[in-house]
Amino acid sequence: MAAVEIRNVAKSYGPTDIIRDVDIAVPDGAFVVLVGPSGCGKSTLLRMIAGLEDIDKGEISIGGRVINDVEPKHRDIAMVFQNYALYPHMTIAENMGFSLRLARQPRQEIDQRVAEAARMLGLSEYLHRYPKQLSGGQRQRVAMGRAIVRQPQVFLFDEPLSNLDAKLRVQMRAELKDMHARFKTTTIYVTHDQIEAMTMADLIVVMRGGVVEQVGTPLDLYDYPANMFVGSFIGSPAMNFLAGTVRSLAGDVELETASGIRLKLDGGLAAFADRPVTLGIRPEHIALADADEGLSGTIASIEPTGSETFIIVQVGEDRLSVLLRQRLLASPGDPIRLAANGSMHLFDTETGKRLAAR
Repeated sequence: MAAVEIRNVAKSYGPTDIIRDVDIAVPDGAFVVLVGPSGCGKSTLLRMIAGLEDIDKGEISIGGRVINDVEPKHRDIAMVFQNYALYPHMTIAENMGFSLRLARQPRQEIDQRVAEAARMLGLSEYLHRYPKQLSGGQRQRVAMGRAIVRQPQVFLFDEPLSNLDAKLRVQMRAELKDMHARFKTTTIYVTHDQIEAMTMADLIVVMRGGVVEQVGTPLDLYDYPANMFVGSFIGSPAMNFLAGTVRSLAGDVELETASGIRLKLDGGLAAFADRPVTLGIRPEHIALADADEGLSGTIASIEPTGSETFIIVQVGEDRLSVLLRQRLLASPGDPIRLAANGSMHLFDTETGKRLAAR
């Protein structure tokens, strides 16, 4: 196992900057997820760690050793790709043990490691089969098994679950977490799916446009997003944003939106009175209100799922996403009243940075 240090790293293709002065410290044995929208640079950064992309500026070290000029095969890493990358003419056992054969490991050692990884991943009865005879989930397990047998210092995963169906993704997330709990190997995992990031990571690195927006534990990012982008990206459904001005009158603090809607705020936000801000509130932090309380709106759409009800509510010129932990017998066009019942975040409208959370 080894810590990974990324220091002032940059990467460009011609005039286009892909990675911009990125600094990330991955602790020894941690499961760190790089998350962000397509094109944010997360996969490029992972490939730079693997040695598949050159580093234009800065340093990357594994276990205290700078690896900028070290060949990929000598970095002691194992990478699992999105498309499995299995050899179709080899059996599962041969695929899993191929890297050990190249390293001229003893046959007995290869067989032992392959058998152990197969047992752990539930592949023991498939070792004689070929990749075309397996399902997508089984092939992904083979790809993970091929990485496991190498016993590397660092595991690298590049969106390994994106080709799987929803049910299988949930199962594979659990298996990956179990694998990490057993081996405690430093793991860097790339995904655009924030649910994967929230459920699997020790630390999440949120990226946008080649820049790190925030690093923290899943709950830190959820509870205290550094800016509006992180607030909107972490959490599903996404955070609601209401632009307006803070008003403080006779001890009451409210947000007044452009359409004249007034939303009561925590008294501690009086310091931002008369300042243009953007209020962020998560859909699950909005509840139904009594007939003479809260905000008055109209249901634009409703999606019952059984255990929850997701609705879009038109409030003045704004639309709010609301996630109710209950069933709601209503239809589009029906009136509804809402009230905040959880944390609210205040952001600077111009910079997007968080000012306060209550």
